[in-house]
Amino acid sequence: MSPDSALSKPIALVVFLENVGHITGISLPRWLMRIIDWTTEEYAKLLLHLYGAHRRYDRVIILEDAAATGSQLLTTLQTIGRTHTVDLLLLAHGHEGRIVGYQGQEMVGEETFAALRQLRERGPDQLNLRMVYGLNCYGLSLAWQWLELGVQAANGAVGVNWFPEPSLSIFLRTWLAGKPYSEAVERSNRTANHWWGRILRSTPGAEHPWITSSRQIVVGQCDVSIATRR
Repeated sequence: MSPDSALSKPIALVVFLENVGHITGISLPRWLMRIIDWTTEEYAKLLLHLYGAHRRYDRVIILEDAAATGSQLLTTLQTIGRTHTVDLLLLAHGHEGRIVGYQGQEMVGEETFAALRQLRERGPDQLNLRMVYGLNCYGLSLAWQWLELGVQAANGAVGVNWFPEPSLSIFLRTWLAGKPYSEAVERSNRTANHWWGRILRSTPGAEHPWITSSRQIVVGQCDVSIATRR
């Protein structure tokens, strides 16, 4: 696969950002969850500035906290998708077939995807999604949903994603530098596996289950880069 040639529409980045302060398998007091929630979300926004997202995209829209809902995601994609080619960044937790939204109570699932499919059926000019990159657990369970919506390239973890970092920073740095999507995802996953593999202990000759669970799979119709316009 090779990136498409540059074409017409301006590009926008929509960031679905909700950490909720949750760490898989660990019960934490609410005050600590609030600190983790705030810290991780501010860190993600810092990375976007640091690696130049606001310079490379014509618009950056962040759906954070109370705006991190299925209805708000639908409204945002419906509005911006008419005028821009849209990339979607999912910085949230996930379950099979769902993305975890505001305070862990709001879920983005089939209801939202069904509405997006109806929007797409009105014509590709109504919803112009280009790529989706997600750190959400079980992201692969949503990959085919994204492809049905016309997304050119998407990724997903096969199970629980234990390695949000350095995955996010490596992906953003590589993608915003103009490298192809597949290269950015593969490089971020490979780097995360390398560093966490040195920290985690596993049976000699066997892959640690966290690495297996966090493996990122790339699916799509073609590869894209940030310069790709449709």
